[in-house]
Amino acid sequence: MTVYLMAGGGTAGHVNPMIAIADALRERDASAEILMLGTAEGLEARLVPAAGYELITIEKLPFPRRLTASALTFPVRWRRAVRAVRDVIVRRHVDVVVGVGGYASAPAYAAARAQRIPIVIHEANARPGLANRLGSRWTHFVGIAIPGTPLRDARLVGMPLRAEFEHLVDPASRAELRRSFGLDPDALTLVVTGGSLGARSINGAVSAAVPDLRSAGVQILHITGRQTAPIGSQAHGHVVLEYCDRMRDALACADLVVSRAGSSTVSELAALGVPAVFVPYPVGNGEQRFNALPLVDAGGAVLVPDGEFTPAWIRENALPLLLDTARLNEMASVSASVGIRDGRARMLDLIDEAMAPLTK
Repeated sequence: MTVYLMAGGGTAGHVNPMIAIADALRERDASAEILMLGTAEGLEARLVPAAGYELITIEKLPFPRRLTASALTFPVRWRRAVRAVRDVIVRRHVDVVVGVGGYASAPAYAAARAQRIPIVIHEANARPGLANRLGSRWTHFVGIAIPGTPLRDARLVGMPLRAEFEHLVDPASRAELRRSFGLDPDALTLVVTGGSLGARSINGAVSAAVPDLRSAGVQILHITGRQTAPIGSQAHGHVVLEYCDRMRDALACADLVVSRAGSSTVSELAALGVPAVFVPYPVGNGEQRFNALPLVDAGGAVLVPDGEFTPAWIRENALPLLLDTARLNEMASVSASVGIRDGRARMLDLIDEAMAPLTK
């Protein structure tokens, strides 16, 4: 029996690929033991048990970026975290560590190196985090979701997506999905999402542009997110949801999607063959812009800075795009051609390759 230790978490962008890889491993070998390593503060604390996996938690341990009191105690806490993971590896007879980035990954990589077991890494973003940059020094088995991600020995495997994202959407299915959300099955459909927490700038601009969109015959499925201000009552043809647990179905309804440019969202839309307008999150290291660029450069999506995404931009750019069927079809075709739908299988191949010396 093979024992896998999956490490990572913090955000959905880390947790969902980790669960997708685990699901693929379990589907292939029901006898495999799959352990998840994370923190009690990250989304993994909720999502991992809900997916049916055992979660082992360690201390949340951000790398210090400046000299503070916390930085002074970092070496002691780092050694303690690595020792805790080594204990798990030894006690549970772990064969391989598979990390996806996030706070729990770095101690897991260090512990695996100390115990001389294989390390496999998946990096979802165009700009890798510190944990995966560290771990990539200790392994040749690094999978990336975005072309050009600067990690040593990186191989393009795409994003490990849930099985439901591994197939394009046919027109008949799209019509049925629209009905399931209370939408007209035959009307032009704009789907808007800012992620699970929402995006105030996107919500505000779209809400102000609803009269123009509706006058042009466009209906809107608007997923606002849980931590944004209410956007008011919904008009006919403007379906508003605070949260959606059927994101694949929601995205598959769309002729066009407006969204942030998290790596998972970019990968999901390309896999489904859905055109997009990406409005990258304006805070941080700019990684969302880089996540979107390969699809934008190929012609499957449009990029607009957050500060320029206004009701006027929607009227002058998004609305004409929605009414240009030929261009939407071309963008959908390009998106589908760029999308990687077998990211889970590619990651399993990478894991198998890393473990090959152990099976000889």
